[in-house]
Amino acid sequence: MDKLNVRPSAVAGMFYPHDSKTLMKQVTELLERAKPPKIKGELIALISPHAGYEYSGLTAAHGYKLLENKDYDVVVIISPSHQEYFKGVSAYPGVAYRTPLGDLSIDLELQKEITEMSDLIVVSADGHGEEHAVEVQLPFLQTILDEFKILPLIVGDQSKEICFELGKVLGKALIGKKALIVASTDLSHYHPYDAAKKLDKIAIDDVAKYDYEKFMTDMDGHETEACGGGPAVAAMIAAKIMGANKSEILHAVNSGDMTGEKGGVVGYMSAALYKSA
Repeated sequence: MDKLNVRPSAVAGMFYPHDSKTLMKQVTELLERAKPPKIKGELIALISPHAGYEYSGLTAAHGYKLLENKDYDVVVIISPSHQEYFKGVSAYPGVAYRTPLGDLSIDLELQKEITEMSDLIVVSADGHGEEHAVEVQLPFLQTILDEFKILPLIVGDQSKEICFELGKVLGKALIGKKALIVASTDLSHYHPYDAAKKLDKIAIDDVAKYDYEKFMTDMDGHETEACGGGPAVAAMIAAKIMGANKSEILHAVNSGDMTGEKGGVVGYMSAALYKSA
């Protein structure tokens, strides 16, 4: 592929190993350790954390473990923008994203379809340059799935208007397609352990109840925190349009549980949105 049109890895060697063999070994071991509850139905979307693998990798693996022996034509990854603020949603103006495990082609037909459906979704490099929240999902997908394309979307403004619009557009565009949605989010940031647990329980409960309206209201009212809460809300809306009617929390911890350092922690959750059998 033309390297000028490929988004290079920005966080290999920081959030996950830069060596392909070491990376594959780490992801494989995380997937082997993950023991998610069984989902009785059709998996439509995952909510997955995006910290360094030593912190949130096991939580993420609980979601990706459910993809074993599954087949998708496209995986739509919805990410917050940690580095840049911009209005709306940006779809990368290139042909692929690169990780140490290789290049993942972007579904340009689907990208064209959704950008034509809404003025809020544009083809732009805004937010994609140094953003880790899409990138850290990709090695899991590359390890567990075979042939598939991706559509990486960065949400620059997590207002209710934009997140609800994105969810509706994706839901309509993906009906009938062999598609998976991944919403990339962590939960509360840098609160003491006990305070973080209380904040995170609200987000976890909202997702468990499949109540995206309350989740958005709780975030807007600072009752809970999630850096990619808007992408998660968009995924919940899209998945509902695609037939999802159940949510299952697969794993939830915070960095204090992983490291023992509990002075200021970050919360992580993995969840599945599915159509019950």
